[in-house]
Amino acid sequence: MKITGVRSHVLSCDMPETLGYSQQYYSKRNAHLVEVSTDEGLTGWGECFGPGDVATANAAIVEGVIAPLVMGMDPRDRDVCWHKVYNRLRDHGQKGMPIQALSGVDIALWDITGQAAGLSISRLIGGRHRDRVGVYGYGMMLRPEPAGELAARFEDEAAAIRDAGFRATKMKVGLGVRDDIRLAEAVRRGVGDGFDFMVDANHAYDVNDALEVGSALDELCAYWFEEPVAPEDRDAYATLRRTLKTRIAGGEAEYTRWGWRDLLASGGLSIAQPEVCALGGISEYLRVLALCHAHHVPVVNHVWGSAIAVATNMQLLAAMPPLPGGLHPREPWLEFDTTENRFRDEMLTEALDIQGQVAANDGTVALPDRPGLGVVPDLDFLTRYRIDR
Repeated sequence: MKITGVRSHVLSCDMPETLGYSQQYYSKRNAHLVEVSTDEGLTGWGECFGPGDVATANAAIVEGVIAPLVMGMDPRDRDVCWHKVYNRLRDHGQKGMPIQALSGVDIALWDITGQAAGLSISRLIGGRHRDRVGVYGYGMMLRPEPAGELAARFEDEAAAIRDAGFRATKMKVGLGVRDDIRLAEAVRRGVGDGFDFMVDANHAYDVNDALEVGSALDELCAYWFEEPVAPEDRDAYATLRRTLKTRIAGGEAEYTRWGWRDLLASGGLSIAQPEVCALGGISEYLRVLALCHAHHVPVVNHVWGSAIAVATNMQLLAAMPPLPGGLHPREPWLEFDTTENRFRDEMLTEALDIQGQVAANDGTVALPDRPGLGVVPDLDFLTRYRIDR
């Protein structure tokens, strides 16, 4: 079998409202899918992390740089393809956009391999530790409105996510220390006592502000504090983990086994959040997962993007060993964006229907066990939303 084509599909649509996080507001949703075709008629799908202009730039890397390197290779030689591309690009991008671009191609090669073998990716990895997984719903995005109005909105939205059946919820912060504490207090009121909620700062703070917010989160019994400081500030991560009761989570902005080796060695993470569509694809994710577990750091995957990204993570969650083992281990969660996302909910020939499953099955969702990723995009849908580059 040989690779005969590598194509990017950059999708874009208007969102029903402007949403944001600590770094920006946005009113368009984007996705970057990678389609790899073969001479035996099998087609694999992957996804590259990165919104907006990042998606467009990554598409150029996929088609102009990576595609010529892998054309004619056997797609089942995933590790050979990965290292050929990485070694060629090492001088030009050991992190960031070249690795995001490689991620989408690598995921597509795993999809092809699974289809060729008649096995789901989770079974290719080594087997399924679970057939269902709990889901946490994130929402409470920032909006360009006064903090008081936003707090009232957050309280109602948090209650709605809980009532929809999700196992936990996650909110955004980034208005400043006092207003962010106010938002967190509103979410705790909304979900009530005994329900896990998490706080995602998207590296909004320096270490002193993060300590102040984190101390308030300790009092509110938040489950984790995500990306509190810049990902480069490893010392601050370690300080926060030593000082706060609330778990410190992060890693979505880290790449490859080499970056993760150093991040884990710094001792700053209570929970690791690798992003498979960014760090190097499934091939590299498995090496990162092994590193995390070797450091006894539990993994809750970062999930952002279309149905392809969600399906990829569902396969990885099926195959993830519990840490630690035992009769009643704490199981991983699937992250789910509760805001409108037609690239997740309407893009497949057979919808995942995560919201419906969560409501009907005690906050859990079934993990597909069909060959490859187990999902197929609707090509007419892609044509409708694909943008010219």
